[in-house]
Amino acid sequence: MANDSASETGRPELRVLRQDEWNIWYDALIRSFGGVPEAAEERELWNSLTELDRSFGAWDGDVCVGTAGAFSFRLTVPGGAPVPAAGVTMVSVAATHRRRGVLTSMMRRQLDDVREWGWPLAVLTASEPEIYGRFGYGVGSFQVSTEIDTTRVRLSVPPGTDDVRLRYAVPADVLDVCEAVYARKVADRPGMLARLPGWERLGVLDPESEREGASPLQCVLAERDGEVVGYARFHVKPDWDRSGPKGAVQLRDVQALDPAAQAALWRFLFGIDLTSTVKAYARPVDEAWQHQVSDIRRCAVRVRDALHVRLVDVGAALQARTYQAPVDVVFEVEDAFCPWNAGRWRLSGDAKGASCERTTDAADLALSVRELGAAYLGGVSLAALGSAGRVREIRQGALAEASVGFASAVAPWLPHGF
Repeated sequence: MANDSASETGRPELRVLRQDEWNIWYDALIRSFGGVPEAAEERELWNSLTELDRSFGAWDGDVCVGTAGAFSFRLTVPGGAPVPAAGVTMVSVAATHRRRGVLTSMMRRQLDDVREWGWPLAVLTASEPEIYGRFGYGVGSFQVSTEIDTTRVRLSVPPGTDDVRLRYAVPADVLDVCEAVYARKVADRPGMLARLPGWERLGVLDPESEREGASPLQCVLAERDGEVVGYARFHVKPDWDRSGPKGAVQLRDVQALDPAAQAALWRFLFGIDLTSTVKAYARPVDEAWQHQVSDIRRCAVRVRDALHVRLVDVGAALQARTYQAPVDVVFEVEDAFCPWNAGRWRLSGDAKGASCERTTDAADLALSVRELGAAYLGGVSLAALGSAGRVREIRQGALAEASVGFASAVAPWLPHGF
């Protein structure tokens, strides 16, 4: 794989990251995100997780002026299949080198690499969402944040909730059993990530410098008949005023194998002594608690973008997932940044499987690869994109047909950042 030479192009040189350059490279990334150093344990974790051969820097002489990397993920798609995906990460450009094509050259190099690896998808979370659309990424999933007033909001729970036993545990001591619960959940929801060894440490990373007055990380296990069926990880931040205690529960993660275990954990979080608020971030948009609370208005629900999806190989990506209803549609795809995707593709599929091949048949729908990425996980409607003028219907009825087929019964969700 050829390097871009600074002397030949006048641009910074792109080269694969070496271990002895990691600290310089990472410091350049931190500076681009404000320059506040991370805790030593957090830095060590990202060092250990960095895949050097899938990461590179842009170098102006001996100065690192750009960073980008990718993690080897398997992403759950509609139908439950785990599909290879590049988790694009640690992207930055030095403020001294803006508007000089550094980001574009890194995105070009990275997507060429992902194609060479044979992976059909690239995904990322964006610090600034407007940046990545021009490289073909579409917003494919959303997430909910909430601040629930537990002094005013009650939770109704399903039958069997009282049969679930809860107990405190040291987070690091029960990492394996919690990870086993998570692993059983991965195939249930599009957008979830099958974690490679080492990634489980992210869930219990707990630098004291980042607690902002909250407790060390706490963990409660949910058990039934001696089996762990769920867990919650959280902090408690005490607070008082003249009226008394008004602490906050800060939820880090909650996973459960069934509705009763899920409800038992949420009911516990609502009832922690000396607290009046549960704060949760980056939760699924269709999570059950939203239908169990007595007053959704007092939950201050906010929705924002989460996972941005890029189809690197349109045919392989569309063939990798299943479809909620039968579809037989020809897409006219625009993809200026990855022109190997441009042109017509016939997608035929249903709940059992799909095929997607090049075709010369007349197009039914015309759209860019960005819209395909947005709709890919089933959380964004093609019909909604059509009403926004971003999908053009050529054959009458094709948009409704494809929209129903692409939908997912369960909203896509990214369980954690990268």
